[in-house]
Amino acid sequence: MSSATDRTDRYNRGAIAFHWTIALLVIVNIIIGLFHESLFDPRQVMPLHKSIGMLVLVLSVGRLVWRLIHPAPPLPSHVSKWEGKTSRTVQVIFYVLMIGMPLSGWFMASGARNPQPINWFGLFDIPLLPVGKSIAGASHEFHELAGYLFAALVVLHIAGALRHHFILRDRVLDRMLGRTATGN
Repeated sequence: MSSATDRTDRYNRGAIAFHWTIALLVIVNIIIGLFHESLFDPRQVMPLHKSIGMLVLVLSVGRLVWRLIHPAPPLPSHVSKWEGKTSRTVQVIFYVLMIGMPLSGWFMASGARNPQPINWFGLFDIPLLPVGKSIAGASHEFHELAGYLFAALVVLHIAGALRHHFILRDRVLDRMLGRTATGN
C-alpha cells in the first residue's frame, strides 16, 4: 500500500505546502505592490514587501527543485488538450514570475539612487547585487509590468480552480488540497 505522499492522483504534501505558502505570500505581495502608495505608508510596508519577495524567491527555487524531483500528477483524462496546454503554460509563467519578480526587485534595490541592503524581516541584511543604473531601471519596468501580469494570472488561476470545483465538479482542485476522487 502506498503512502499519501506516493499517490499519483494528487499532489504530494511537499508540493501542496509549497503551493499554498507561496500562493499566500504572492497574493499579499501583489496587494502591497499594487496599493503601497494609496493604502499604506510605503516607508513602512516596502521593507515587508521586499522581505516577502526574497522569501518567495527562496521558496520558489525550492519548489522548482521539488517539482523536478517529484513530477506533478497527470491531469485527469477528461481535461481537454487546450486546457492542459493552458495549464502547463500558466505554470511555467508562474515559475518565471515567482523567481523573476523577486530578482528584479533585488536588482532595483541594488541599483537605487541610495541603495540599502534588503533587511530580511529585521533578522539580517541581504547584500546588494553589483548592478548598474540601467539594469535597475529595466528591472523596475519589468517588475511593474510583470506585477500586473502576475495579478491577472493569479485571478485566472483561481477562477479556473473554482470553475473545476463548482461548475465542472471534476475534483481537479482536490488534487492540490490533498484529497482524492473518493475524498481521502
